[in-house]
Amino acid sequence: MTDARIGYGTIYEIFDPTLTTPAFVELAEVINVTPGEATADRIDATHMQSPNRRREYISGLIDNGEASFEINWVPGSNTDVRIRDLFESGETVEHRITFPGPAPRVTVTYEASIIGFSKAIPIDDRMTATITVAVSGAETWGTAA
Repeated sequence: MTDARIGYGTIYEIFDPTLTTPAFVELAEVINVTPGEATADRIDATHMQSPNRRREYISGLIDNGEASFEINWVPGSNTDVRIRDLFESGETVEHRITFPGPAPRVTVTYEASIIGFSKAIPIDDRMTATITVAVSGAETWGTAA
């Protein structure tokens, strides 16, 4: 038996410190989420006595890269306004993904700034937007309350 799941039920939230009670706010109509793609630097540590004239490497710093999510774009909606405000300000805030599944649900939280806001307005389909974020620092994995 498999434990595979579909993405239905995933939640994408962005922290809003300007609220009376600062909290994570769920973005509306998210249709796709791509978490950050971490890579580690590969540092050449080869020296004059490296065995068999072969290069040697050590792991360097980890870069959590970029993450993205897509939404059904509704111009002027609360989600649209929040994303535009964050994009214009360049502010780095906490983002959180809550994955689908039985309780307790797994979450990943990371600091990120919005670096791309690409909108598509087709003649014969729904309007969508892809938001790209630059992840800064470490991810924190946990479970939803």
